[in-house]
Amino acid sequence: MNEITFPGLGWAFEINPIAVSVFGWDIYKYGVIIACGFFLAVIFCLQIAEQFGVKKDDVLDMLIFATPAAIIGARIYYVLFYLDIYRNDDGTLNFIQMLRIHDGGIAIYGAILAGVLVAWLVTRYKKVPFLAMADMGAFGLLIGQSVGRWGNFVNMEAYGSETTLPWRMGVIGDLGQYIEVHPTFLYESLWNICGFILLFMLLKQGVRRFDGMLFCVYVAWYGLGRMWIEGLRTDSLYLFATGIRVSQLLAIFSAAIALAYIVYRLKKHASKENLYVNQLKKEKGEKNDVSNNP
Repeated sequence: MNEITFPGLGWAFEINPIAVSVFGWDIYKYGVIIACGFFLAVIFCLQIAEQFGVKKDDVLDMLIFATPAAIIGARIYYVLFYLDIYRNDDGTLNFIQMLRIHDGGIAIYGAILAGVLVAWLVTRYKKVPFLAMADMGAFGLLIGQSVGRWGNFVNMEAYGSETTLPWRMGVIGDLGQYIEVHPTFLYESLWNICGFILLFMLLKQGVRRFDGMLFCVYVAWYGLGRMWIEGLRTDSLYLFATGIRVSQLLAIFSAAIALAYIVYRLKKHASKENLYVNQLKKEKGEKNDVSNNP
């Protein structure tokens, strides 16, 4: 049982990280929570797909390939920057241990990078504009990340440095001692919820001027938040022998690129008429006009 407290709020929880055992195989709550976040994201994206001119079948086809790629990417990213823990006593790499993903060890940035790359390849094959798909997918990423971070809560992991703030979280640290820390899993979950609300407002207000705009807002928003939150965490992946946090560096870089691209496109006076969904509507209207003429 994981004992987690919030002493400043008077809350205490005893959480069994195992949801259920099936034929001796433990199914962890972490995986159940990740799965719930995934399915909620898929359901929402299917509901809004038409607003981006994307067919539901194309969304599902993309997920068939992007989902396993994201899982593999999350594992590879983690292993690359924690390579020493996957070495045998003689220094050789233990490839079997690398494959034991059910023992833990994934990184969200690896999942995003691999998932986006495969999604791009699928949209190229199906001749669907990638940036229109990416705008829709940004909502799914925020939903999945908001829910998924609660998997870190039940696992009593991904917490921050020690603090005396009223909402501090009491956990048993890696050395077996009781410590009170920043609940960084909660910070990131709330940050992503706020990002989802921001994107939803931008979509409803009709301020999207070009395909890819909402995805860029997501990248910038998440990057800025992760840059701050990663600085509080005590389990960061580092750039090999340096003291540079990999996710913090990637967050800063990606946010800067995304913001620069938004400014560039807006300065070019991007027009709603060039949105993929509006081009489809225009083409459909033109075809209807032709068919209605005697």
